[in-house]
Parts: sequence; structure tokens; C-alpha cells
Amino acid sequence: MPRSLPGRPRGSRIGRLLSTRRRHPLAAIAVLVAVLFTAGGAYAALAPSTSQNVQAASSTQIEEGRQLFAIGCSSCHGLNGEGQINANGDVLGPSLIGVGAASVDFQVGTGRMPLAAPSAQAIRKPVSYTQDQIDALAAFVASLAPGPAEPDEQYLDPSQGDVARGGELFRTNCSQCHNTTGQGGALTMGQFAPNLTGVEPRHIYEAMLTGPQAMPVFNDATVTPEDKRDIIAFLDSVQNEADPGGLAIGRAGPVAEGLWAWLVGIGLLIGMATWIVTRSSKA
Repeated sequence: MPRSLPGRPRGSRIGRLLSTRRRHPLAAIAVLVAVLFTAGGAYAALAPSTSQNVQAASSTQIEEGRQLFAIGCSSCHGLNGEGQINANGDVLGPSLIGVGAASVDFQVGTGRMPLAAPSAQAIRKPVSYTQDQIDALAAFVASLAPGPAEPDEQYLDPSQGDVARGGELFRTNCSQCHNTTGQGGALTMGQFAPNLTGVEPRHIYEAMLTGPQAMPVFNDATVTPEDKRDIIAFLDSVQNEADPGGLAIGRAGPVAEGLWAWLVGIGLLIGMATWIVTRSSKA
């Protein structure tokens, strides 16, 4: 075993050696690379994968989606979903990289895409593709980059949700735009919150997950999948609820009811008073 030189402790020599290597010009770069690899590995191991995993799909389905995308979507969104800008700097179509399969399933599955013409907001209309074709388009877009995946079926069953809790969540997060019963409402700049009556649970979930157009994003960290299921259960109960008072009047609340009372009730009273005065004068 080698011995230390007289008068020089072994620990002192090791400390000097490490100090010399720390002053090496490549030491800082080596430390930076090591930190980056450590941080990246930790993120890959700990990051949630429920909504950011690429939608699993076969290469055949992705290729079919690529062909459909090239025919029906690339004129605005580019062949690789990178988006397009015209010569005037106007956006023809936004980038779809990272939007995920859920966004495609919502936009195409509700007929909002392909867009017929530029407008303040895309509206729901008849669907142009079959569900298999929509799945292929979603698989292709999901293959471009990780993004929100389509929801699991267990979170789409209204019978499994808590209606009362869903009502509280809806009134807290959604009613400012969609009305307390999901009837929709006007927004600024020609936009509007659509009526949610008759919308499939799948598309309600995907809208919350992706935040289309003027709608904010309620990802699974903000509103959990169980919370989304409760909101879906509440909307389903409202749609299937009877109207014991007679006319629903759009279920818009006291404003519509008050307007009905003024226009019809007061109008009838004025008409009756006029008739009485006319009859009296003739008599």
C-alpha cells in the first residue's frame, strides 16, 4: 500500500486533487450535463401520463390519418400540423402539434372542423367523417407530439357521477358563460358559449380537457376526471328533468320568466282594461 509523504496527510492530497479538477475548464459543462440528465430522468419517471401520453395507435391507422389530414386539413394546418400563415400575416390555421387526440375528437366529432369559412367561432354542424376516420385523424395528430388523450369510458357514464356535487362544480366554473342549466350565452367579439343540451358526454369531457376557442382549459390537475364525470351527470339530469311549471322558456331563469310576465301578463291586463273602457263608453 502506498504511503503518504512525510508532513503531507493523505486527505490533504485528495482535497488538492479534487480542487484541481474542479478548476478544469470542462468541469462546469460536465456538471451541467449531469444535472440536466438527472432532471430529465426524474421528470420522465414522475410526470403524470394520464392525459399527456400519445394515443396508442397502429402505424396503419396513423398512416390513414395522415392521408385524411393531407386531403381535408393541410390547406389550413399544414401537411405536418405546423399551422399556416398567409402573406398578410393572418393565421389560416393554428399549429396542431401537441393538441392531442382529445382535441381532434372534439373538433371533428362535433362537426366544428373542417371549418366551412373563417368566422369568430366555429359552430357545431353535421359531422363530415365517420368515427373510424376521426380516430385515424386523432391518431395522426397525437403522433406529432404528446397531448391530451381521449377520455376513458369509466368517466363518461352519468349514472356513476354525483349530480349534486356536479351542480356545485358547474355553477362555480361554468355557469358564468353557459348559464346555470347549460343553455349557453353570449360572449364578446362575436363569440358565444354554446348550448350544452344534447352534447355527448365524451365531447363535454374533451371540451373541459382541451379548452376550445374562448373556453378555458380545465385539465385533470384542475378538474379531476371524477369531477368532470360529476359535471356530466349534472348536465344529464338537467336535460332529462321535467318542467312542472309548464313552458320551459329556455330554462334561462328569472329574466325570461319576468319578461314573459310583462309581455303576456301585463299585455292581457291592458287589453282587458281597454275592452272594459270601450264597452262602458258604448253603453
